[in-house]
Amino acid sequence: MQGIQLTSVTRRQIQRKLGMVHQDHGLIDRLSAVQNVMAGLAGELPLWRLMLRLYPPAVKAEACRLLAEVGLDESHVNRRARELSGGQRQRVGIARALMGRPAIILADEPVASLDPATSRDIIALLRRTAKERGAAVLCSLHQTDLAREFADRILVIKAGHKEFDGAPHALSDSPHTPEPILKRSVTA
Repeated sequence: MQGIQLTSVTRRQIQRKLGMVHQDHGLIDRLSAVQNVMAGLAGELPLWRLMLRLYPPAVKAEACRLLAEVGLDESHVNRRARELSGGQRQRVGIARALMGRPAIILADEPVASLDPATSRDIIALLRRTAKERGAAVLCSLHQTDLAREFADRILVIKAGHKEFDGAPHALSDSPHTPEPILKRSVTA
């Protein structure tokens, strides 16, 4: 990544440039929304702060700002993750992925368990927030219609082989079209 050779020493440098949005949200149910977002900085804060959940005020302010940016208001900030809907949980996951100002956001089936309308909202949110921050998104999706609507480039892999690599409009409407991997490149 950007000329850095992967070694045990540089792995941490690379990890700091990545944000992750998980299919199953990847949240800790007993923690509040804001605590889950602040956990996005776990690799950058001292262990004692993490264990005692004593985050610096600037970190908490940034987490609250990100929650607002992804459409969650003050009533959601201190609610436990287990009390949130699927769409709200995914928004918390996106905010957490953005917490460390990543260069690349990896999204693994971020809308798999959501209804179609919420799925579209979440992918649009992910695209918009990444673009605003100058981050690239690599997103694995099974919804070809969402890939066509939001991707700059689509890579389709079937049985471990590349079936398609190109612009969304060039992807066939065939019912046999394999599931796409959405690639979203954003330039600053």
